Amino acid sequence: MANNPQAKKRNRQRLKITARNRHFRTGFRTHMKRVLTAIEASEKNEAQEALKTAIRHLDKAVTKGILKRATASRTISRLTIAVNKLG
Repeated sequence: MANNPQAKKRNRQRLKITARNRHFRTGFRTHMKRVLTAIEASEKNEAQEALKTAIRHLDKAVTKGILKRATASRTISRLTIAVNKLG
């Protein structure tokens, strides 16, 4: 356990940052799963709507520093390709 004030403060900060990151991480993962389940069910309209929200959440995760830009772009690209294949 932390003994000096600086270590105690860093521990408090770590807990806040971890909770914030967990909130955004679970958010974009949930929306990615919604896109994938809509794709598996072959529901194009539902997949397109889920993709819009997933893109919004992935971009927000990038701005918060949880994901790298390239990782989010790659994920968005793959999801978009999968939705477009439903045709």
